[in-house]
Amino acid sequence: MCGICGIVSLAPPFNRQRAIEHVQRMVNAVAHRGPDESGIYDDDTVVLGATRLAIRGLKGGRQPIQDPATGIVAVCNGEIDNHRELRSFLESKGYKIPLSTDVAVLPPLYDLLGGRCVEQLVGAFALALWDPRKLQLVVARDRAGERPLFYRVDGSVIYFATELSALACVPSCALQPDLTALAGYLRFGSFTAPETPFTGIQKVCPAEMISFDPAGIRRKRYWRWSVVESVKSEPSLETFDQIFRTAVRRQSDVDVDFGLFLSGGIDSSLVAAVASTVACKRPRCAYTLRFKEASYDEGSFAEQIARELHLENISVWVKPEDFPRGISNLVRMVGEPLADPAWVPTAMLAERASQDVKMALVGEGADELFAGYPTYIGARLAEKYARCPRPLKGIVRRTVEALPLTEKKVTFSFLLKRFVAGADLDGLERHLFWTSSLAPELMERLGFPSFSHQISKRDGDLLDHVQRLDLETSLAEGLLTKADRASMRSALELRAPFLDQAVMEFAAKLPPRERVTGIATKVFLKRFALRYLPKKIIQRKKRGLSIPLGHWLRGPLREWATERLSGDRLSDLGVQSSTIVKLLQEHFAREADHARALWTLLVLAEWVDWVKEQKQNRSLDGGVW
Repeated sequence: MCGICGIVSLAPPFNRQRAIEHVQRMVNAVAHRGPDESGIYDDDTVVLGATRLAIRGLKGGRQPIQDPATGIVAVCNGEIDNHRELRSFLESKGYKIPLSTDVAVLPPLYDLLGGRCVEQLVGAFALALWDPRKLQLVVARDRAGERPLFYRVDGSVIYFATELSALACVPSCALQPDLTALAGYLRFGSFTAPETPFTGIQKVCPAEMISFDPAGIRRKRYWRWSVVESVKSEPSLETFDQIFRTAVRRQSDVDVDFGLFLSGGIDSSLVAAVASTVACKRPRCAYTLRFKEASYDEGSFAEQIARELHLENISVWVKPEDFPRGISNLVRMVGEPLADPAWVPTAMLAERASQDVKMALVGEGADELFAGYPTYIGARLAEKYARCPRPLKGIVRRTVEALPLTEKKVTFSFLLKRFVAGADLDGLERHLFWTSSLAPELMERLGFPSFSHQISKRDGDLLDHVQRLDLETSLAEGLLTKADRASMRSALELRAPFLDQAVMEFAAKLPPRERVTGIATKVFLKRFALRYLPKKIIQRKKRGLSIPLGHWLRGPLREWATERLSGDRLSDLGVQSSTIVKLLQEHFAREADHARALWTLLVLAEWVDWVKEQKQNRSLDGGVW
């Protein structure tokens, strides 16, 4: 794992010394991602920088890496899991690759295949390749979007960096909020690529390659999860066992010790069980988040799995007082808001794990690929519910809406309320309603009426579409963003075997009944998991990582939330301050549960303060750093 950045000029003039100064500031801004070493490459048209967290090829892997024969320069954030196979392939073509690090295969692979080289890569990566012969810069992001990459084009100059905070180090970056993108953040809690919170700055999309040269800019999506288009077939447990074990083996083929994030649920437990049997280096420790609130705590299940796998289980207890400083530090470190409340505890877990290891395996992606969320059951039931007589639906709605609020975690009553509130919407719009941070009526109250989300015409099974939508949006730009920013704060690399390309392509061919049957989710994956896990772990109710925000905002976090959301801090973004006060009052009085909405606004308030701090710093320095 690394942090990468650069400034590339495709036409004169180019102030080389000034660019070096700016890139050095960018390198410093992402130093937390790669504390082992850093480097800068420069010539008459380009300055590239990188910081390195050494995971593979501990010696001789300093970036940027230049191929002496062609002059091609590479910087890469992440891991190339099939680097051994690529190295053998390139050597058979006559290329010499003296460095042992996985990133060293990138320059010769690009020389051989051009931009198509990214299609041959397996792993989690964000990369940039500079070809001085063609004056061409190529940037790309991995298929699932595990690693981030932002860029800005200013005339003939391209700026890119792993984190927005690094781009903010360049004085010419105006840091002008994008009000349309920020409205999308309020609705969904994150930014869908290519959008970012700033005008003029874009994010490389998952599975996207972009080339910049004097002829212009060309974008290409080199892969897409084919669940909608794939011909479904009966799955083989033996075939998947081989695929998944290969994925875990590849991702744990590292030169450092690694651990596991273990929640006690089926996904992380399955990764832990397989890793304990196939890994080149056996994991020794599993790290688990704990809560004093019983309905949120899954520590006993994680301890059970750890004992069976002979792992040391290390607990990190989450407390409400961790949140104010935690979210402030995270937003200021990366320069973007993210509304997932689990961002803070995930960062705490990563900080503890980083004391022992440099890498940890996680279970992200299984819910999206194998259909683990309750909303996938809802997608099936809602189409039947829509055919019920209107008077009956009215009775059901009134009955469900009358159910009392509860402080417990993801209760049946909570799911019912969400279900009936969006049941009359179209399939994909209904799914977006169920998974949004702020429902449309709250958006309207805050001053954002008739918010729309562009959805292409749907043909085929609704389940295929909602799963792909989740993979490309809420997973790529929400959950994986949370995992990346939280872990790299402490220089810990997280790897997700479920997001291996072969695993994703296997899941794309599963028939719907192998994903959801009645009220059962992850049908195939649970059957497979019986090979490795106790039945009681597989069959227990899905809980997931949630935070008791509703209770905390009425109690220990009440004063902090009131202070942060009072006044006109968000009014310049079009948010109505008087409505925020009313939302606080309604939540405190238990008239409604606005926890998700309030947290989304609280994170945005922290980001607004960070932007103001950046502009103030520039003003104090005379606008030039």
